[in-house]
Amino acid sequence: MSSSSAVRAFGAVVRLAHGVPFKLPMPFSLQRGTASFGRILSSSAVMSRNTWRDSLYAVRFDGGNARKIWTFSPVCMGRRSCKIAGRKDAQNAKKAKLFSKIGKEVVSAVKKGGPNLTSNTALAAILEKAKELDVPKEILERNIKRASVKGQESYIEKIYEVYGFGGVSIVVEVSTDKVNRSVAAVREVVRDYGGKMADPGSVMFKFRRARVVNIKVTDADKDELLTIALDAGAEDVIEPAIYEDDADKDTLESYYKVVSSPENYSAILSKLREEGIAFEPDNGSELLPITTIEVDDEAMDLNKELMSGLLDLDDVDAVYTDQK
Repeated sequence: MSSSSAVRAFGAVVRLAHGVPFKLPMPFSLQRGTASFGRILSSSAVMSRNTWRDSLYAVRFDGGNARKIWTFSPVCMGRRSCKIAGRKDAQNAKKAKLFSKIGKEVVSAVKKGGPNLTSNTALAAILEKAKELDVPKEILERNIKRASVKGQESYIEKIYEVYGFGGVSIVVEVSTDKVNRSVAAVREVVRDYGGKMADPGSVMFKFRRARVVNIKVTDADKDELLTIALDAGAEDVIEPAIYEDDADKDTLESYYKVVSSPENYSAILSKLREEGIAFEPDNGSELLPITTIEVDDEAMDLNKELMSGLLDLDDVDAVYTDQK
């Protein structure tokens, strides 16, 4: 093995994105980010992309033609590992999407009523909500200025429905200033990740909209939380999915979901504050599955990739699924 950690091989098998093996019929050198038949690519020819989901390897034949092979590292080996690996990243992504959605709401409110809080009650309400959600001040100020930029349009909310793997249904919430752009981007991701776009209404009936308070499991005793929430008017307290081989440390990024009607939501928040329980409020509402579907490990991983690809889109605010 050379200093570049390249591996010499003959007739090796490369496994592609969805497990399809591709046999390489001639000697080649392979290293992270690069594979070259006959020689390692020059630095100018190297193309690499490393994310938690996949990596891009560039292959150049001696004839000079390049072909790309998409593959991804086996970071999720089974249901438990896959769940743990993405839990913290999912919460960080959710917070980033929440801040982005608030920013879009600010733009739309300013476009309709101007930046004056006295006369624009809609903007004042959004900023008050942003304060409760701990949205950074610079995000709010940036979007207030953005609303005055020539050509900036108000944001429109759209919902797209998707069939995932293993009978799983997915709902994509979008807030966009360019509808054609958003639908094209969503369709492209769904196609690339092997899902299928569903007709309007084909999936939505499997979900219900509710107000939700998210509480980290380490911040509250389960029985105490259940008593406090139900006494304050909550409809339900949903526990995070726990599997037999979970270790105690694996629950650090798990959350209880306190489900409420819009009428009782403020009372529940007040009660949680009174009891000193830390929480994360929603941004208006969330979609909850009426029933959940349990799938095998392969379908779980594929659905996770599909949903992550959708969340990578700037126009997408939230992605919901009935996968257990």
